[in-house]
Amino acid sequence: MNKVCRLFLISMAIAGTCAVNATAQTAVAVTKPSTKLTNSWYVSNKAPLTPQSFVKLPLTAIEPGGWLKKQMVLQSAGLTGHLGEISIWLTKTDNAWLTKDGKGKYGWEELPYWLKGYGDIAYMLGDKRMLADTKFWIDAVLKNQRPDGDFGPVIMKGEGKRDLWANMPMLWCLQSYYDYSKDPRVLTFMSKYFQWELTIPDDKFLEDYWEKSRGGDNMISVYWLYNRTGEKFLLDLATKLDRNTSDWRQKDNLPNWHNVNVAECFREPATYYQQSHNAKDLDATYNDFKLIRSIYGQVPGGMFGADENARKGYDDPRQAVETCGMVEQMTSDEMLLANTGDTFWAENCEDVAFNTFPAAFTSDYRALRYLTAPNMVVSDGKNHSPGISNEGPFLEMNPFSSRCCQHNHAAGWVYYAENSWMATPDNGLAAQLYTAGSVTAKVGKGTKVRLTENTHYPFSDEIGFVVNTAQRVSFPLYLRVPAWCKGASVKVNGKTIPVNAVPGGYIMLANNWKNGDNISLKLPMQLKVREWEKNKNSVSVNYGPLTFSLKIAENYVKVDSKAAVQGDSGWQASADPEKWPAYDIYPASEWNYGLVLNSNDPASSFTVERKSWPADDNPFTDTNAPIELKATGKKIPGWTIDKYGLCGILPQSPVKTDVASTPLTLVPMGGARLRISAFPVVE
Repeated sequence: MNKVCRLFLISMAIAGTCAVNATAQTAVAVTKPSTKLTNSWYVSNKAPLTPQSFVKLPLTAIEPGGWLKKQMVLQSAGLTGHLGEISIWLTKTDNAWLTKDGKGKYGWEELPYWLKGYGDIAYMLGDKRMLADTKFWIDAVLKNQRPDGDFGPVIMKGEGKRDLWANMPMLWCLQSYYDYSKDPRVLTFMSKYFQWELTIPDDKFLEDYWEKSRGGDNMISVYWLYNRTGEKFLLDLATKLDRNTSDWRQKDNLPNWHNVNVAECFREPATYYQQSHNAKDLDATYNDFKLIRSIYGQVPGGMFGADENARKGYDDPRQAVETCGMVEQMTSDEMLLANTGDTFWAENCEDVAFNTFPAAFTSDYRALRYLTAPNMVVSDGKNHSPGISNEGPFLEMNPFSSRCCQHNHAAGWVYYAENSWMATPDNGLAAQLYTAGSVTAKVGKGTKVRLTENTHYPFSDEIGFVVNTAQRVSFPLYLRVPAWCKGASVKVNGKTIPVNAVPGGYIMLANNWKNGDNISLKLPMQLKVREWEKNKNSVSVNYGPLTFSLKIAENYVKVDSKAAVQGDSGWQASADPEKWPAYDIYPASEWNYGLVLNSNDPASSFTVERKSWPADDNPFTDTNAPIELKATGKKIPGWTIDKYGLCGILPQSPVKTDVASTPLTLVPMGGARLRISAFPVVE
């Protein structure tokens, strides 16, 4: 029995099937790859850590294309790529990240928050300007490590209690730099730092709010280094980190309800599960995810309404989430997908990426807002507290404000690209997050192949792949089947390959591939109306992975970027608000509509209309959307902007009204900066 056949049988066993023979161009439905094997070419978990279902590829293996590349190109030309000219926290004068003693007027989380996205975009796009700037900061960090192993800004939180939070995202920057350069200084640097961390007494370790909440991020870096060096003390440090991190294992509670902390830190128990092998740790992460959403996440878009901190009684779709929270949720989803093999995490990642994240920015990525909500009909610089839990101008698109999100937003799309393809334990490849582009990787017995992917997904249900290889090569190819998809099908070189694809699983193609082989994947999309019983019986409308919002005409009013900013914002003296303006956005059309639905078949109430693909390759605008839905609705006169200047709280559905019906247009939620995504139902 050859190796391909053995791999095929293992994978079939996971799916609960069996077979005697496997032949070329065979497709089988599986839940995930077997972890009985270990990938020969890419770094994955070393024992005693649990085997990973999927293995992250080097970021240089991925070449983005299509709309995803467009988002990163816009970022590089926009706020991400030029934040170093604006933010006072990125100044190269009096910056604590540039000093040996860690002292300076500026320097905390902002630099690594920005650099982890900025640097990865530079590596992926090969942007020379950004590469040089990234190298400047990385070299400074490596050069300024102190003799005891510590590094970075020295911020004390009480007697002998060193704040370690800002170092955690900087470690991720170093990991990406090593991935790109293989600079051996990184491994030595991190080992020395972790040895220093191990010497800190528990009563002085992770004592401040942010670091205590986010100790799991430090643990991720510890495991990353362990998988490369095998140093045993690192496992002791991981246990120390888990012991001193906030308790994210509570059954019906969370240690805090800060939106970014929840999106970032709920993964900590599952991270430590890799070492503990205690199923309760893994369960805790799933429970945390479900808990926050059962109370505050009965809304479309993959997130939950916490504004800054979730508050009892504030669960309407007008409650928002930070742009930071979106980035951290997507990051958590990507990591959990690799470690668990559960496509549930890919589903949520797509939900946030397609329906929530793009709307946090102006379409040119030159400004962003701190908070974005599923129902949001005003986006301005006014104080909307206590309607939202923040006092200040948190809804305005402003490149000078939103201090944390202003920097942390950079990683959202590039991390998505990095995890779009993964290696598998059986020396194969898995297409996880479908997007145009290519992956170049070693497969099988070490043959390097390039798979080119052509698609407009999620705006199209067709995905094509072309195999580029210098010689025939046998390896398994896994194609994710979304949970919403019924009747997925696959062709190889025009020939349909029989497979009973299971939603929420994978199609595994076993083949002896040759240069030029074509694979065609069809993921039929269906209309679906989702009812949110716990939120006034409101509904949202999906077509495949896309959620749709009412098309609202958006009136952009240009304002001074320095006029309405958060109190802790800061900018360089040379930052030009004329070059980087802020915008208030107001509705220029009516928005207070409920939907008229066919109660027997709600999905039949909508018609899908396809439009041409946007010439600029950016589908995430309400004017460029290549798909629209046509619907029928009625205006609800009593549903208005409230005294806090926010979209009024949803009326209880069904709403009875004598107003005449009117045709409505719905557009993809991710392209709507003003949006009604959770609709009342009218009679």
